[in-house]
Amino acid sequence: MEVAAPPEEAEANARARGPTESLEAYVRRLARAKAEAVAAAGHYGTLLACDTLSEVDGRTLGKPLDRADAERMLRSLSGRVHRVVTGVCLWQRPELDPIEADAESTLEMGPLDEAFLDWYLESGMWQGKAGACGYQDERLPLRVLAGSEPNVVGLPLELVRRLLAEIDARS
Repeated sequence: MEVAAPPEEAEANARARGPTESLEAYVRRLARAKAEAVAAAGHYGTLLACDTLSEVDGRTLGKPLDRADAERMLRSLSGRVHRVVTGVCLWQRPELDPIEADAESTLEMGPLDEAFLDWYLESGMWQGKAGACGYQDERLPLRVLAGSEPNVVGLPLELVRRLLAEIDARS
C-alpha cells in the first residue's frame, strides 16, 4: 500500500462552488479533483480521495484563511446546529471509472465563551480544518446528532466500505 497526498493545487485551483451547486455535489467534485491529481502523478491501483466541508445557515465553511476568519467561523457555530458533508471518490485505476458519493452528519456545538474561544484560537488547532474546528479537538463542545463520527473527521468509513463493495461487484 502506498499513500500519496494530492498536491495543494488540486483543491486550491478547483473551480469555486457555483450558485446552484449543492454542497454535496461540490465536495464530490473536490474529492474527484484530488483523485485525478494523484492519478496524473502516475499512481495506479485503488485511489481514495475525500473532501469535507461544514455548513451553517446555508453558508459553507471551508478552511479559515487566518485567525480572524477562524474566530468568525467559530462564533457562527457557537451554540448552533450545523452539518458536515464529506465527498468521496474511489477509483480502481486504470480498470474502472471513478465512483463518487457523499455522507452527511449533523452536529451541535455548545456555546463557546470568550475564555474558551481565546484559548482555542491561541492553540492553533483551528488551522487547516473546515469550519475552523475538528471533532477530535481537545475540549471542543461538539456532539454528533445524526450521521457518523468518522464522517465528521473526514473519512466516512461506512461509505468507503460500501463503495469498495461496489468496486468488487464491478470487477
